Amino acid sequence: MIQLKTEAEVAAMRLAGLVVAEALEAVRAAVAPGVTLLELDAVAEREIRARGAVPSFLHYLPGVGYVRPGPGRNSFPATICASVNDEIVHGIPSERRLVEGDVVSVDCGAILDGWHGDAAVTLPVGRVGEQAARLLGVCADALWAGIAALQAGHRLRDVGGAVEDHVRGQGDYGIVAEYGGHGIGTEMHQDPHVLNYRTRARGPRLVPGLVLAIEPMVNVGGPETVLQDDGWTVSTADGSLSAHFEHTVAVTENGPWVLTALDGGASQLTSLGVPTQATP
Repeated sequence: MIQLKTEAEVAAMRLAGLVVAEALEAVRAAVAPGVTLLELDAVAEREIRARGAVPSFLHYLPGVGYVRPGPGRNSFPATICASVNDEIVHGIPSERRLVEGDVVSVDCGAILDGWHGDAAVTLPVGRVGEQAARLLGVCADALWAGIAALQAGHRLRDVGGAVEDHVRGQGDYGIVAEYGGHGIGTEMHQDPHVLNYRTRARGPRLVPGLVLAIEPMVNVGGPETVLQDDGWTVSTADGSLSAHFEHTVAVTENGPWVLTALDGGASQLTSLGVPTQATP
């Protein structure tokens, strides 16, 4: 079922979203050649717990919830997902050291007073090539195109259509179809599933109180994916670079409110000429 939030509940989710935003800013500042993925994970966990929240991803098992680690329980073992280069999503932090020219997707979630925030950003490590830099820009702008479509009265399919339209207008990129966005609130993953491409099904109408995690995943090559042996990491089937960006966004009567952006999405949405509820 789709969970609609009251204004007070959306305000509570904004506080969880700010925890995520601040944790991602700390990780962004720490990304550099020679840094390990586990070091980035420690930065995010420290920032989340310092704000009285707990990580959303740590010991999470899809379809089950949070479990104690143990035999046969392949719950996620870290605070962030860290996916490098051809890894699309759900990469497990390790002792792998970043090198100049890498790109790393950092997906982060936090729970504060029972409410979840969820966001992701793909970051360049030092100087990256033109192809990688362009990919990151295309994917980030696709995210904002999808967010801009989150207007009360629109349909869910408008979000995926906006994402696809932007990506297709930038070149021959692969849009990952097997994974997408989701509802979010008192659970990290809720209905509805949010596609990143156009569909004939209209989907539910967007109404105030609906909160969604919008997260396009875009590849330099084809859209096909493979699941690695760790049971979590999803990579491009052709080994091409991938990017992933995400925000948690509330639909309001005044427009989208980006709960995991420090400024509520005001700067980006204003530049797009989109009405917004955004407040710092």
